[in-house]
Amino acid sequence: MTEPRPAVPRAIWALGFVSLLMDVSSELIHSLLPVFMFTALGMSAFSIGLIEGAAEATALIVKVFSGALSDWWGRRKPLAVLGYGLGALSKPLFALAGGAGLVVAARLIDRIGKGIRGAPRDALVADLAPPEVRGAAFGLRQSLDTVGAFLGPLLAMGLMLLWANDFRAVFWVAVIPAVLSVALLVFGVQEPERKVQGRRVNPIRRENLRRLPPAYWWVVGIGAMFTLARFSEAFLVLRAAEGGLPLALTPLVLIAMNLIYAASAYPLGKLADSMSHATLLAAGLAVLIAADAALAWDGHGLAVWLGVGLWGLHLGMTQGLLAAMIADTAPADLRGTAYGFFNLASGIALLLASALAGLLWDSFGAAFTFVAGGAFSTMALIAIVWREARQKP
Repeated sequence: MTEPRPAVPRAIWALGFVSLLMDVSSELIHSLLPVFMFTALGMSAFSIGLIEGAAEATALIVKVFSGALSDWWGRRKPLAVLGYGLGALSKPLFALAGGAGLVVAARLIDRIGKGIRGAPRDALVADLAPPEVRGAAFGLRQSLDTVGAFLGPLLAMGLMLLWANDFRAVFWVAVIPAVLSVALLVFGVQEPERKVQGRRVNPIRRENLRRLPPAYWWVVGIGAMFTLARFSEAFLVLRAAEGGLPLALTPLVLIAMNLIYAASAYPLGKLADSMSHATLLAAGLAVLIAADAALAWDGHGLAVWLGVGLWGLHLGMTQGLLAAMIADTAPADLRGTAYGFFNLASGIALLLASALAGLLWDSFGAAFTFVAGGAFSTMALIAIVWREARQKP
């Protein structure tokens, strides 16, 4: 008789709601920011892509150091609190900004906070979750995180309609869920005890990095290819706006995408615990290729909404899965470092992808940007199929 799988621990539910609250706060701002920069500040698509890519790449690169520090220290939660705290402190700066300079500074501070908290939080999930439900645990946290990612734009849209497109008033509201997120993390999550064997050593030393197996580095490489194929979501918002979506309704793009992302992340995370990871990754890439095709075809009506929905489904199929694959392939005492290097590679890819997407948009038009995304997705899909064929006897 097969023993029942253990339940997902309560602390992971709490971490999920911490992410949910912070994402409500962040998306209240970020769902409006591309259009604000494009219309109110008169910035080009290339400039927006560069800023968005730099901001997200900063977050991912900082994860290398925060993840390694959490391994060396043997503590994850204090770094997560610091990261979420910086995110909360950045929110008033958006409301106070009088020009592009402070907006960019606030965006970078917010993403530095995200970078500090990201790898320790993911490592904390891996520490808390029994191996039998690790895919479900990452899927649950990702799903709750994404609930916040569509509630934030939904609230932003309602407030913009209520307050006659008053960006600053909406940005002030974002401070409230950010503060609640930090409070829940401080009082609602108990970190498990971790024994540090012997004296503390630098996790990024060459002998420690050699302990990360080839299977781990393959996940890092394929994760970077995924990121290169999937540039900043700001371009989804711009595509819909270009197609005539009214200013106050542009948050609907991220609402629709994240609604599907949230609904699919947990069940597909559970599915990942019982099926081939490579098969699910390949299916996720096929969905992303279809999304790019729809968005390249037309920026109006059904095509753009189909593309946005497929984009969200792709995220639900792949993001929690990649996080679980890192946990499965890295030694337990190097998990923070492992997530850090994974995000370093993804951060560099995101910066390149977003800058390239903006350049293609300005030079050749929106459709060409999504055609290029589909080409990169196809390359990643070929890499997965080739590796699986080589591994078969």
